Amino acid sequence: MDEWWRTAVVYQVYPRSFADSDGDGVGDLRGIESRLDHLSDLGVDVLWLSPVYPSPQDDGGYDISDYQDIDPAFGTLADFDRLLAAVHARGMKLLMDLVVNHTSDEHPWFQASRSSREDPKRDWYWWRPPRFGMDLGAPGAEPTNWGSFFSGPAWEPDEATGEYYLHLFSRRQPDLNWDNPQVRQAVYAMMRWWLDRGVDGFRMDVINMISKDPALPDGRVTGGEPYADGSESFINGPRLHDHLQEMHREVFAGRDGLLTVGEMPGVTVEDARLFTDPARGEVDMVFQFEHVGLDQGATKWDLRALDLRALKVSLGRWQAGLADVGWNSLYWDNHDQPRIVSRWGDGSPLAAKTLATLLHLHRGTPYVFQGEELGMTNYPWAGIEEFRDIESVNHFAAAVAAGQPAEEVLTALRAKSRDNARTPMQWDASPQAGFTTGTPWLPVNPDHVRVNAAAQAGDPDSVLAHYRRLIELRHTVPAVAHGDFTMLLPEDERVYAFTRAHQGVELLVLCNVSAAAAAVDVPGWDAAELLLGTHGTGGTGELAPWESRVLRRTA
Repeated sequence: MDEWWRTAVVYQVYPRSFADSDGDGVGDLRGIESRLDHLSDLGVDVLWLSPVYPSPQDDGGYDISDYQDIDPAFGTLADFDRLLAAVHARGMKLLMDLVVNHTSDEHPWFQASRSSREDPKRDWYWWRPPRFGMDLGAPGAEPTNWGSFFSGPAWEPDEATGEYYLHLFSRRQPDLNWDNPQVRQAVYAMMRWWLDRGVDGFRMDVINMISKDPALPDGRVTGGEPYADGSESFINGPRLHDHLQEMHREVFAGRDGLLTVGEMPGVTVEDARLFTDPARGEVDMVFQFEHVGLDQGATKWDLRALDLRALKVSLGRWQAGLADVGWNSLYWDNHDQPRIVSRWGDGSPLAAKTLATLLHLHRGTPYVFQGEELGMTNYPWAGIEEFRDIESVNHFAAAVAAGQPAEEVLTALRAKSRDNARTPMQWDASPQAGFTTGTPWLPVNPDHVRVNAAAQAGDPDSVLAHYRRLIELRHTVPAVAHGDFTMLLPEDERVYAFTRAHQGVELLVLCNVSAAAAAVDVPGWDAAELLLGTHGTGGTGELAPWESRVLRRTA
């Protein structure tokens, strides 16, 4: 089996914010093409594009109105073909974002579905009448008590046909009914169309939500929330494995060199072993969310400090659980997460380097989100009027309406809003960071005058140079990609330490994840070779604040 992705590194581009070629303030495909040398110089193997399909942009392009075209804001299919050819010419692969749990409400499939209860595509989505004896739109008349992920109920009344449709996300993102074989075949045909065009695989958005319990039972209501958590009925639903195996047979079988990644909120290690077992023919790896939920309480907006010991327990469990079957994906940042250097670091280049070292030396395929390799930080949001993300805007409105002080809500948004990841890429110190000659759709972080690609390009001590070396290690030191994993110092509150071993070569990774010096003693390593370090010092002993070291010895 061709498992090239075990030694690969993936780079995610959020197209609206990467590079704008025409000055309209929105990034585009030609802009991405113009910056591909940045990716090849970094050494990454795969470019993952967040959605570039036609979309009303209610949810940043994850509300798709046409699966087989390019949104005019990003360019044309000809521009896409040119970008794909340029990616391949540099020896890289291109991964598309597959969003098939839901469509836009402007997709022709949904337009047909909502046109009449008798339309052939009516059953392509989840339609239900109001609760017995209740009127459409009346409080509590929704078919179930589920809440959506973007605040409010998960059911939207539709006056034209007198029923509700299900939307786990925005009301403009109706959920597809994967129990309908016509839906599945239409999706598979679309996927084959992109693969025939030359793309190299898919990152599959919330793919473990496509199978719902057809009974659609009410969910559990938790403290004070107006709507229930219905996830027991749609996370890893009853036919999910069947659907993924059918997709593999119908779309991927017989095509070599592809990569399939399933984004799966709520997935467990035990689930992931099944999803990523090559013998089962489902997906190559999954995105899990356990580690990025460690600094929250009841919701993501309920802020908590990270306990490094809990991070060790979580990542260590995933390393052990997928050691013999399946594969890990490794990430800190993406379009849905705030910047890690602000979240769990102090915003400094040293913190950026050490957090990168910690992640990239684990066993799995690392994902770099645009700007992460520069140490880009969260934006200093002044007020709610600066935010664009539907999740953030809706949460602010709902929380303030419920009586939470506005400044308290803003504090959580500043820390966790998805908009933190979506501010423009910082290419240079010019007024709009080299992203655009126009007015950017989201503001440029004012720290771009010092945190930018141009300033770091020739600096061997930069965050960018450190990422290059990390990626080179994965490509050239087999223990990084293939070695086993052993967690050390599980109770240390500041130092994250582990070993990787493969064919007589052993690596020791030491990361001080704190702003205070930390003593560390791992016997037998003082004479080991320093492969990579933030401070140029080897051995064990004391680690400076935010210092990391990767040591190598041979048995």
